Amino acid sequence: MNNSANKRAAGTGLVFNLSPVAVGCAIFVSAIAGNAAAQTTTEQAEPGVATVKVTGIRRGIEDAISVKKDSTSIVEAISAEDIGKLPDVSIAESIARLPGLAAQRVGGRAQVISVRGLSPDFSTTLLNGREQVSTGDNRSVEFDQYPSELLSGVTIYKTPDAALIGQGLSGTVDMQTVRPLSFAGRTVAMNARAEKNSLGSISNAKSTGNRFSISYIDQFLNRTLGVAIGFAHLDSPVLSNETGLYEPWKIQGIPGVPANTYITEGIKAVGRSGDNKRDGIMGVLQYRPSKEWTSTLDVYASKFQREETANQIEINLGGYNGNYTPTVQFNPVTTANGVLTGGTINNVYPLVRGMYNDREDKIRAAGWNNLVKLGTVTLNADLSISKAERKELNLENNTQFTNAAGDPFLDSVALSFAGGAFPTIRANRDYSNPANLYVRGTIYGSGYGKVPSVEDELKSAKLAANIPLPDSMATFFSSVDVGINYSDRSKKKRQPEGDITLKGAAFTVPADLQYAPVDLGFAGAGLIPSWNVPGVVAYGMVFQPSDTKDYLIAKAWDVNEKITTSFVKANIEHEVGSVSLRGNIGVQVQRTDQSSQANYWDGTAPVGSQVKPVDDGKTYTDVLPSLNLALLFPGDQTLRFAAAKQVARPRVDQLRSALDFGVDKTNFKPGGSGGNAQLDPWRANAFDISYEKYFGKKAYLAAAAFHKKLTSYIYTQTNDSYDFAKFVPGTIATTPIGNYTAPYNGQGGTLKGLELSGSMPLNLASPMFDGFGVSASATFSDSTISIKDPGGSIGEDIPLPGLSKRVTNLTVYYEKNGFETRVSQRRRSDFVGEIGNFNGNRSLRYVVGENVVDFQIGYNFETGSLKGLGLLLQVNNITNAAYETYAARRDQPLEYQKYGRTVLLGANYKF
Repeated sequence: MNNSANKRAAGTGLVFNLSPVAVGCAIFVSAIAGNAAAQTTTEQAEPGVATVKVTGIRRGIEDAISVKKDSTSIVEAISAEDIGKLPDVSIAESIARLPGLAAQRVGGRAQVISVRGLSPDFSTTLLNGREQVSTGDNRSVEFDQYPSELLSGVTIYKTPDAALIGQGLSGTVDMQTVRPLSFAGRTVAMNARAEKNSLGSISNAKSTGNRFSISYIDQFLNRTLGVAIGFAHLDSPVLSNETGLYEPWKIQGIPGVPANTYITEGIKAVGRSGDNKRDGIMGVLQYRPSKEWTSTLDVYASKFQREETANQIEINLGGYNGNYTPTVQFNPVTTANGVLTGGTINNVYPLVRGMYNDREDKIRAAGWNNLVKLGTVTLNADLSISKAERKELNLENNTQFTNAAGDPFLDSVALSFAGGAFPTIRANRDYSNPANLYVRGTIYGSGYGKVPSVEDELKSAKLAANIPLPDSMATFFSSVDVGINYSDRSKKKRQPEGDITLKGAAFTVPADLQYAPVDLGFAGAGLIPSWNVPGVVAYGMVFQPSDTKDYLIAKAWDVNEKITTSFVKANIEHEVGSVSLRGNIGVQVQRTDQSSQANYWDGTAPVGSQVKPVDDGKTYTDVLPSLNLALLFPGDQTLRFAAAKQVARPRVDQLRSALDFGVDKTNFKPGGSGGNAQLDPWRANAFDISYEKYFGKKAYLAAAAFHKKLTSYIYTQTNDSYDFAKFVPGTIATTPIGNYTAPYNGQGGTLKGLELSGSMPLNLASPMFDGFGVSASATFSDSTISIKDPGGSIGEDIPLPGLSKRVTNLTVYYEKNGFETRVSQRRRSDFVGEIGNFNGNRSLRYVVGENVVDFQIGYNFETGSLKGLGLLLQVNNITNAAYETYAARRDQPLEYQKYGRTVLLGANYKF
């Protein structure tokens, strides 16, 4: 995308360019609305009509519509039936189909969610109403760690109320497990799927996988005791074809390249291979000896392991070949609009690399809730704890084409960079023979490794009460909720790392450590060997990770948060003629005490005392008023209005006190970079309005508008007047004032948008469409906020991360007489996404808009000996949609990846 296009993308005008899908949905739904309304009126006028039991897809949709309709806030919802039947690997795939929500794919799967155009940093995730920890470096939950089979529903609060603990600024995602006493009787459900990826096997990774789950729900002691237990297992291959170009694109003089041409300093082609394994267990014990007391204990645990190897060929294009002669040059070369687009680069020294990652995540959560009625007052007491742990191992082996004498074998490589497709890499030499590739000190060394780890723990206690108001006051307010919640969270990260060196002489990979060759033909690179990376390290290399070297000290940190939240909320119930008014008004007060402990390196101190502690933090209070109003008009119409002051706490890594510190030896001024434990949160004033037309609980149409005024934002900036007074004593600094680059609070801006959504079975329009149905949504957003990313690769005045100006979702289904099928499509326009690079750093780049289509077909036996059995075929990512990123301009590509389409064949059985 050119600069003018980027400026348009960051503009302030809200331009609604509806996609054909959105236009078609809008026209179609509008056309049938009148007929549906008439039919609904007729149905309401005939109470003697026999009741029809609704199951399957429509049951899930109708349950979700009921949640939306009955809520006093503006919400979206998914029910258990809906989740169980969607062709999704994780709950994120299902959430991403809701209006105003969009997913970012990581490794081919929807992993993190943006709500209303804001990045995952601005939303929070709850499990049964309790905030959850995360295994990442920050707060955003990775949803693929929560099996959809173990959840009964998800509610997304787009507007908060004062009693919502752990609320986010953009939205709050509340995942719920089952309540066994809500079931009529014993229920056992089993699911099994076999999986096949269209890319086929890569290296040692197979192309097949499986997933299965079982849930048991029962009631005892005359239905006063309920038990629910669930287990879900996933074993899914990690397979992808990828290319990547080094960032940033920059103007650099390379022989043969015209002056003032933007170039990339490197390119790689990757065949990624590995395996995802996840085991999750859920348990609920619900005890209700009387109507006055209900006690519920719920636990959740999961273990997620992702083991993968990037098998790749990589070429430095920046003029460095290890200082061998002749030197690097392009001849011929092709450019367009001042950007390198290809040519032949001569005298380069390619590498064949194996880059291994083994990550294991564990999550444990438990909560004990008690509801007690004391006369007309209801008390709610809740205790919870949530823990997360991540252990990771990154290893790399580097090889180059050489011989036993170590002679260089330089090469000429034909290149072509094309947006919207894989770049091509065509080398003259054959890199498929492992006997020609030596593990040695290459132009990138022999290897490097890291051992990151994260621990996160959150403990919380809550006491709340609902107090009905006396009749003299109940004409407008029906009751008041008051409560207090205390949470204590601690998160720490460690990251030992270091070079992986040779034990002795250079060597070729032993045959017993080699895997099948990897075909990089998708990028024109042919076959390359692949191997067991940890095995090669153990065979002939030395890896001794450390976190005590001067440049590693600041990578370890602890962050602690203690938050006391108190609230009061008045619930509104009032009648004005034929119009009912429901809602609430209240205020939440958050008292936050944040602190961080870390170390820094003082190179001027005596040996043995160069590592010094640095502690920092602050306390602050936020007063958050909120209002939710729902006007219920005749004809099943609802008009909602909401206003609230909202906050989102800073990213955890931004709050670290760790820093890299030094004193310039020429001007004797101090300087540094790191975190900022003095940060205030993101703050916003939010206004929402929504019109919703319901047709019983079978269908709805809705239009909503939102406006958020962010009064502050957090940017990475350089403060050239930072006071280093507590760091400079004993150093050579002649002044305490210097430059410090870190996150700071800065000016905010506005975010606004429009959401259109609807869901309807088409038999409301005509009996001839019996069994057919459609759900659709379109969201159009814009923001005046632009951010800077010092040291990044995508330029200045970057659009708000996570914001797609257009997001659409469409599901068309047919369900009748046990047969069901559906096609689901989710689309989003270009956005700025957050990518984790090998250095473990947060990297921003533009992500090309996606169009992902899934398909499902199945049959459920409704009678006979096979009753309760369902068979299904699912195809995810039917079109093998690519994941593509670029730098400041669309003609400066970075990644292009394809993950293949996944076919699942399986069965469900419920009794």
